[in-house]
Amino acid sequence: MMLSKSVLSALLFSASAVVLPKEAAPTELLTVPLMRRRKLTGLTQMVSGREGGNAHRSAQASEYYGQVSVGSPPQNFLVVFDTGSGNLLLPSKECTSDACTSHKRYDASVSATSLQVAFADHPDTKVADDGTRDIVTITFGTGEMSGVYVRDNVCIGGGAICCQANIVAATEESDEPFSLVPFDGILGLSLPEMAEGPSFSLVDRLVHAKVLKKGVFAVFFGNDHEQSEITFGEYKPSAMTGEVHWAPVSTPGYWQVEMGDVVLQNKALGLCGKENKCQVAVDTGTSLLAGPSEVVDMLVERLSVAEDCSNFNTLPDLGFVIGSQVLNLNPEDYVAQNNGICTLGLMSLDIPPPRGPLFIFGDPFLRKYYTIYDKDELKVGFAIAKHSEAPATSLLATGSRRTRREASIQPAPPPSA
Repeated sequence: MMLSKSVLSALLFSASAVVLPKEAAPTELLTVPLMRRRKLTGLTQMVSGREGGNAHRSAQASEYYGQVSVGSPPQNFLVVFDTGSGNLLLPSKECTSDACTSHKRYDASVSATSLQVAFADHPDTKVADDGTRDIVTITFGTGEMSGVYVRDNVCIGGGAICCQANIVAATEESDEPFSLVPFDGILGLSLPEMAEGPSFSLVDRLVHAKVLKKGVFAVFFGNDHEQSEITFGEYKPSAMTGEVHWAPVSTPGYWQVEMGDVVLQNKALGLCGKENKCQVAVDTGTSLLAGPSEVVDMLVERLSVAEDCSNFNTLPDLGFVIGSQVLNLNPEDYVAQNNGICTLGLMSLDIPPPRGPLFIFGDPFLRKYYTIYDKDELKVGFAIAKHSEAPATSLLATGSRRTRREASIQPAPPPSA
């Protein structure tokens, strides 16, 4: 992928039509609060394509979302901050399906800074008088959307930082899943390789606009009683305990790293080869832990979680080898307890080559571990999240009386373990 151009050079062709955001000192750290809602339908991008191709996404749940504003004057939207996709997707005023009209829709015609863009591969080209332009169709596990490209001001943090960026404005959306979710759109935070083009990567655009000092952001997913948040420009030591364990991005696109093995109670299962290690994507848009069918089936059998929770106290820790460390999850993390019924937070997800096969670190992992995404150095950081104590009335504090060691980042066991 070619490097993004500066905002100024990208807009020279239309300087009279577009107003740039006011220049300000780069932000060290910006915090955006996130809302949490259970059992929503989420979206994780697998392949991107324009007319003549599709972008397939899995039908996962996305539970954490916050606000972004687009246009001048600003139009506010609720979006999933999704590390598993690359574009800002919003329903447009031109979309008249129930899925769109039940949400806030983006209206480019009332924005003084909007510009209709013809081609993703040539983001400096305006739509000509004959109307020739790219149409992008993105296919989801339970539906699809189609849209066009528009450039406009995009602001986060209540307008604290802004940049010019290209977005996908949906002109059609299927009822499922879009009519079922409380958020309006998706703000993709994957690496630029997953976006329609460099000018669609929001973190890139914020850095190039010199409003964000570093291409770094971090995610804290809280429990029911806690405030979740995403920070841009830096990470918060106060949101974690212990040191950060860093892993290099193995294949740019997803925030994807190598995984050496899966372990149960710190015993390696030998699922990943020494030469061709397993791959895992860290995805804020997926509500469960996911992996190839054969591996998930084996783990379901090995763990054998009783539906009535009768064996909950004897379940092992489930860990993942990243580099030289094991990142463990307790049963409290990977098993959901509701009204005396236990369900395992694992699901099968078979992503075909060349992107797959992949494991996915979704919400159960992201609530246990504070995750840091460093675009400048192409690495992902993991540290144990610092959660507050649950209030006495919280259901999260009930259901098990045993004492158990906390999840930890430990040295990886030898391959023969």
